[in-house]
Amino acid sequence: MYSIVHTAMIHGIDSCPIEVETDISDGMPVFEMVGYLSSEVREARDRVRTALKNCGYHLPVKRITVNLFPGNIRKSGSGFDVPVAVSLLAAMGQIPQEALEDVFVTGELSLDGSIHGIPGVLPMVLAAKEAGASCVILPADNRKEGALVPDMKVVPVHHIHEIISFLQDGVVPEMESQPQKEVLIRQEAAYDFSEINGQKLLKRACEVAVSGMHNLLMVGPPGAGKTMVARCIPSILPEMTPEEQMELSKIYSVCGKFGERDRLMNVRPFRSPHHTITVAGLVGGGARPMPGEISLAHGGVLFLDELTEFRKSTIEVLRQPLEDRKVQIARNSGTVTYPSDFVLVAAMNPCNCGYFPDMSRCRCTPASISRYMGKLSQPMMDRMDVCVEAPVVGYRELVGKEKNETSEQIRKRVERVHMVQKERFAHTQIAFNSRIPPKEIESYCALGTKEQRFMEQMYEKLELTARSYHKLLRVARTIADMAGSKDIGLIHLQEAVCYRGLNKKFWENCI
Repeated sequence: MYSIVHTAMIHGIDSCPIEVETDISDGMPVFEMVGYLSSEVREARDRVRTALKNCGYHLPVKRITVNLFPGNIRKSGSGFDVPVAVSLLAAMGQIPQEALEDVFVTGELSLDGSIHGIPGVLPMVLAAKEAGASCVILPADNRKEGALVPDMKVVPVHHIHEIISFLQDGVVPEMESQPQKEVLIRQEAAYDFSEINGQKLLKRACEVAVSGMHNLLMVGPPGAGKTMVARCIPSILPEMTPEEQMELSKIYSVCGKFGERDRLMNVRPFRSPHHTITVAGLVGGGARPMPGEISLAHGGVLFLDELTEFRKSTIEVLRQPLEDRKVQIARNSGTVTYPSDFVLVAAMNPCNCGYFPDMSRCRCTPASISRYMGKLSQPMMDRMDVCVEAPVVGYRELVGKEKNETSEQIRKRVERVHMVQKERFAHTQIAFNSRIPPKEIESYCALGTKEQRFMEQMYEKLELTARSYHKLLRVARTIADMAGSKDIGLIHLQEAVCYRGLNKKFWENCI
C-alpha cells in the first residue's frame, strides 16, 4: 500500500514543495521516517501515531516507511505532522489517493487530533499555486493568511476528522464568523512632521534621504528631537506597491508575526531595536535561520537610536547588507537569503555627555571623546549618505506659532521625486538614486566643467573615499530631482557636501 501527499517547507522567505511518501508492507513491525529530517520532524512519528490512535485509527502491525522527498533538503518545522498523518491514512485505505492529486496539506497535530497553526503559511500557499495545486488544506488559525493568495481554494480545518470528511465526501468544514479586525505592525500613534518645531535643516535632510532612499545619520545633543524626527520618517514614505506588500507579508509570515490579518501588510515597517540586540537578532540567524530586524524593516525604516551604544561588532555586520540589499545566512543545512532593502536612520550623541564640541557644557576628556567616536568606523561612516547635525532647539522655535508643513505635504513631493526616478530607470534594474551602481555614475550623475572643478576641490578637502564620493554624487542627483533640474548643478553639489561635513566637525576635531 502506497500513498503520496504534497506539502511545502519554508526556505528563506520562499517555500519549496515536498512530497510525503508512505509505504506499508509486510515485514518486521516498525514505523520509520527518512529524508534528511531534523529532530522536530522525527518527533512527528510519535505525535502522528498517538493522534491517530486517539481518533480511532490504529496503525497496522506492518513495516511502515515514510519518506520526505527530496532527500537532499533538510526538513525542519512542525508543519509536516498533518501531511504525514494524511499520507498514512491514505496508505491504510481510509482516504482515496485520487482525492490528494492536486491538494497541498500542512499543519501541526496535537495528540487528540487537533490541528494548530504554523508560521510561513503565506509562502507555502504561493508555492502550492505555482506547483499547480487547486486546493490547500491548512489549520483554521491560518485561514485568513492562506486566503490572501488569489485563485486558490483554501480549506481551513480544526481536527483531523474534518480532513477525512473533506477528502472522502467533499464536506467543507464550517467556520465560525469572527469580527474583522485590522492588525497593523506599526506604532499606534502616528507621528507627523507638523508636530516638530524648528529643526528645518534636519527636516530637509529627512526629505532628501527619503526622496532618494539614502541612509541618514543624525548627530546632536540629548533632547534635540532626533528620535521624534526619525519616528516621523515613515509618514512621508510613499504607499507600498502590491509586490512590496506581498514580499513584506511573506517575511512576517515566516517569522510568525503576521497575525490574524484580513489583508497583506500595507504599512511600511518602522523597526527600532534596542542597542543590546545581538548580531543574530539584527541580521538574522540561529540554528534554524530566521529573518532579523533588517529584514523585518524591508521596504521601510530601520532606526538605530543611540548608535554608538550598540556593540561595534553588531554595527559592522550591517556593512554588507547595506550594499547588497539582502543578507545571506549559511548553515550546514544550506544557505538562505533574506531581503533587507531598507532606509537606515541612525541617531547618536557627539560624546558621552552629549554636548561636544560645546566645551562650556562638555565635561568629557579628549581621550574619552576619541574612544566614543571610534565606535563608528570609517567604512560604516562611508555608508551613511546623509549626515546632519541636530542642534538644540531654541525657546522661541519650540513655542513658536509658525505653521509647520504636514507629513502629507512632504510625502507628495517625495512621491513626485520617486516618479522621476521610476521614469529615469524604467528599463534598468535600478530603483532609486541611492542604488545607482558605480559603473553608471557617469551616465546618471554627469557633471559640467565648473561642477567637476568643485568636486575635485572637495575630494581633497574632505578626504573622500571612492565610495563616499559616489554617494555624494547620488545625493546631489536626488537634490537636483527635488529641484526639478535635469542636470546636477553647483548648488546641488554644495548642499550634498554639507551633508558630509560632520567628519571635520566631530570625528577629526575630537582628536
